[in-house]
Amino acid sequence: MKFTDGFWQLRPGVSPLYAKETYDIDPGSHPTDGEAVVVSATTAIIGQRGDTLNRPVLTVTLSSPLEGVVRVRIERHVGGRRHDGFALPGAVSGGAGAASVTRDDGMLQSGPLTARIRRGAPWSLDFDVDGRRITGSGFRAPAWFGIADDAQVDPGMPGETVSGMNLPRAASYVREQLDLGVGELVYGLGERFGPLVKNGQTVDIWNADGGTSSEQAYKNIPFYLTSSGYGVLVNDPGHVSFEVGSEAVERVQFAVSGEALEYFVFAGPTPKDVLARYTELTGRAAIVPAWSYGLWLSTSFTTDYDEATVTSFIDEMARRELPVSVFHFDCFWMREFNWCDFEWDPRVFPDPDGMLERLHAKDLRVSVWINPYIAQRSPLFAEAAEAGYLVRRPDGTVWQWDKWQAGMGLVDFTNPDATGWYQGKLRALVDRGVDCFKTDFGERIPVDVAWADASDPERMHNLYTQLYNRAVHDVLVDARGAGEAVLFARSATAGGQQMPVHWGGDNTSTFPSMAETLRGGLSLAFSGFAHWSHDIGGFEGTPDPLVYKRWTAFGLLSTHSRLHGSSSYRVPWNFDDEAVAVTRRFTQVKLQLMPYLYQAGRDAAATGIPVFRPVQLEFPHDRATAYLDRQFMLGSELMVAPVMSADGEVEFYLPTGIWTSLLTGETVEGGSWRRETHDVFSLPLYARPGAVIPWGARADRPDYDYLDGLTLRVFAGGSGTRDVTVTTPEGRTETFTVDLADVTG
Repeated sequence: MKFTDGFWQLRPGVSPLYAKETYDIDPGSHPTDGEAVVVSATTAIIGQRGDTLNRPVLTVTLSSPLEGVVRVRIERHVGGRRHDGFALPGAVSGGAGAASVTRDDGMLQSGPLTARIRRGAPWSLDFDVDGRRITGSGFRAPAWFGIADDAQVDPGMPGETVSGMNLPRAASYVREQLDLGVGELVYGLGERFGPLVKNGQTVDIWNADGGTSSEQAYKNIPFYLTSSGYGVLVNDPGHVSFEVGSEAVERVQFAVSGEALEYFVFAGPTPKDVLARYTELTGRAAIVPAWSYGLWLSTSFTTDYDEATVTSFIDEMARRELPVSVFHFDCFWMREFNWCDFEWDPRVFPDPDGMLERLHAKDLRVSVWINPYIAQRSPLFAEAAEAGYLVRRPDGTVWQWDKWQAGMGLVDFTNPDATGWYQGKLRALVDRGVDCFKTDFGERIPVDVAWADASDPERMHNLYTQLYNRAVHDVLVDARGAGEAVLFARSATAGGQQMPVHWGGDNTSTFPSMAETLRGGLSLAFSGFAHWSHDIGGFEGTPDPLVYKRWTAFGLLSTHSRLHGSSSYRVPWNFDDEAVAVTRRFTQVKLQLMPYLYQAGRDAAATGIPVFRPVQLEFPHDRATAYLDRQFMLGSELMVAPVMSADGEVEFYLPTGIWTSLLTGETVEGGSWRRETHDVFSLPLYARPGAVIPWGARADRPDYDYLDGLTLRVFAGGSGTRDVTVTTPEGRTETFTVDLADVTG
């Protein structure tokens, strides 16, 4: 959202109040953080006593919920409606991670991070890490804006709603701006399919079902980190408007509606340090079961299927030695127009209990598609409406529309009874043999409604997905245990990383869509999400066999791998015999990597560092990595560069050192760009210098005893010793110490 017309002028209809002077500084107490610094920032320079009359003040409060994290809250009228932020499991007063805070006349220090407010004019708030300034809020940065009905703030034309959101324009907004240094780059802000580096972009944090080929995103996270070694979370689950070096090219600007804005600054100095602190505050990823890393096969969306079709797919995969771990039933496991009634369509699945038993006998897990909507024709609609379990309009009528399913309503997860009712339907499915759920949708959440707990509709739009996925995840944790619960979720907001796995949404079956899908996953990883998947071959349309084969290699080197599409089956023999061989090749590679991948997932739960991660996260001091968005790290040791061209040519960068192809054993010297040509059975998959990869003995399943027949593959380019830990799915752990000194190849 843009408030200015160039550097000096305001847009028509915008009335500002800027923090111009630090008038006084008092010690205070934050309700949860303890010691605080409370600042009265006047909106004019105070020259005499009379200047204090009829003069608005912005109250700025500094506190610290965790070591190395500073909370900043900017308020105009503190008695207005207070919007709660995200649930922050790490911000527990007096907890193990509680910050040790030092306060002194406008200075608040929490571990390596210090915030300093200068007395007097002009306004100045600086942040430094170990004495080095990383960013700050300066001239005309903190502000409150009154917005007239005809204001031209978005997108520069008058209107009653925020562009593209059906969100009513607010009467006021609070804005902050933080400095960008020369050459400083911004990453994150959730899943975004455009350029990985966000500088120069306008980003609206507003969950939407827009596909991967748009500026919209399913997973919007108001958190970014920068190449200068810090991160920022805007603690507001509603619409947050970011202008990243765009409206004010020297600054990152963010604004929210209402009378208050709260944000956190996270110290580095490395991106890993930032993510560790961010996920400690907002929650770490759960451990997901080993079987979930295997290949997921789906019915696809609008295809015709019944038990005979499903069985034929599974048996043919086994006959062709293509290991499948999970079979997924998409929408039409239920009867059309009835979604969701959680009942197997009796016309095509007359014996669901027997079918589930037969699938389990084939050593498969079963996933079923669900969403949070109840169609009008579903028998559950009347039940839920009468009990008050569906979201209502302000006039008390049930909110309904005809998108997706005719007359559908929306389960009100702010009502504990509604949540329990919905969970009861899922528990019945789990009791019958369903192992996990694909939690689709959760983005099309209306704002012209009244929630059971009186939540602000704007804030609930993004936050709804958290309540929805939490309700489902809790069912699986209760039924299967914490280490056996896994979702396949599309929507998320800050904290959603606690309930993995998430997939990238609706893409198309092309090489460009493959690239945009990867950018979305990298951006999401920069936002604290440890696990990630995508539809192999693309969702919309049917991929060319070459696209399918290249995407298969990419998909099977992501943390989670699913064959799924819209209107056509994604079994590899539907493309050609070579596609079968490619699927077999990379499925087997992934299954032998399971000791490495499963340990990386466990480490992510402990540290907050993603398994699927951007190269910049692993090599932050190599400036050549700054803009890389067509390659990634799988764990800390493996570099992957998917091939996204018909001719098999791929260009990628390797940092300094000796890198070794995991597939061929060839060694190359890094520190430069490489151009290689690969057939469909290969791609750049390089072990970093001195890597030690635990290599499993089995290539037929993901959940086996990793210690039985384990090989430690040790690669050239390292020195000293390395400790490598391997944990089996049953929880047995062994740590190996490896001497790298004599390794030459």
